[in-house]
Amino acid sequence: MIKSVSFWSFPGGMSVADILSTAKNAGFEAVELTLEASGEITLETSVDDLKRIKETADDLGMLLPTVATGLNWQFPLVGPDPALCAKGVQVTKKCLEVAKVFGAQTVLAVPCTVTPDFPYDVAYDRCVELFRGELGDAAEAAGVYIGIEYVWNKFLLSPLEFRNMLDEIGRKFVAAYFDVGNVLNSGYPEQWIRILGSRIKAVHFKDFRCSVGTIPGFVDLLEGDVAWDRVMAAFAEIGYDFAVAAEMMPPYANFPLRLIDFTSLAMDSILGRA
Repeated sequence: MIKSVSFWSFPGGMSVADILSTAKNAGFEAVELTLEASGEITLETSVDDLKRIKETADDLGMLLPTVATGLNWQFPLVGPDPALCAKGVQVTKKCLEVAKVFGAQTVLAVPCTVTPDFPYDVAYDRCVELFRGELGDAAEAAGVYIGIEYVWNKFLLSPLEFRNMLDEIGRKFVAAYFDVGNVLNSGYPEQWIRILGSRIKAVHFKDFRCSVGTIPGFVDLLEGDVAWDRVMAAFAEIGYDFAVAAEMMPPYANFPLRLIDFTSLAMDSILGRA
């Protein structure tokens, strides 16, 4: 597996070049860079500027295997406001462009949040339509997977439903971005892994304490309730051998780069490299 870490795990204000260098020195092989509202990678970033970032990574010997964004919380791909959804589609298409320049395999997509005013069945049907059509076409043209992720958004609440929706969409480049820690509040990640199987094209590592049960329950790797031996056995069974990005956030309030060091050591243990 490719040992990666999220851009969001670093203190705000660090340049991409410094993040890549810091990650390398901590023992990571890759960084998951992100499309943001402002900064070095945005909707306005040119291909030439993206190529310069890729050259920086190449010079350091660092990989850029996945691309994420948090902009789908503000601009969902499907929802009650067509203007926001159009912007959300633009965000995902830009992520595909960024990924293609970086040589990344998968981009993250959070399609929607189910709310009292945006019903579950409507969200499901619109996702199938969008990913089967426009975004499925865009992903295929880029040769990059769109990885849909479950993120406590009251949508795709079981691995069976997640699997069935992907199969109903039926597009080669529409897949799953699986977050180990996100599913622990309602299930067992090793079961999700086996059920989703080869549909998983990217992975986030997080840990979670079920006794807390809310956002503060996300803790450092190896400090929560994830049964990492079972998780890694499940990944081996499905033949997953691509990027695993530690998504640890927010950074520590004091000495924030220690989070990167501690995460690297924990990942070595999980990946059998300690």
